Amino acid sequence: MFGLEPWHIVLLLAVVLVVFGPKRLPEIGKNLGESIREFRKATTEFGDSVKAGATEPAPPAAQAQAASQPPQTVASASTATAPVMPSAGSGTPPSAPPASPA
Repeated sequence: MFGLEPWHIVLLLAVVLVVFGPKRLPEIGKNLGESIREFRKATTEFGDSVKAGATEPAPPAAQAQAASQPPQTVASASTATAPVMPSAGSGTPPSAPPASPA
């Protein structure tokens, strides 16, 4: 199990007990269990939807809507503006106001 020996696990549990305390451990365990259940549920639903989507064709209304939309264009690199990087010699970014003497 990931190269852990039994004494590694015991040491890890002892550190967790010291860090979180005995009163918070049941709450942490409960939250961890709920998170794992939600993750499994979400992955199962996603897998089911992928399998259903692969076997069933899209409804005609969705196909007609996709066909009626014009293709979207991507802005060319010449029209995009790149952020201005400060030169290596300057200590302040270009948008920062000049430092006032104190």
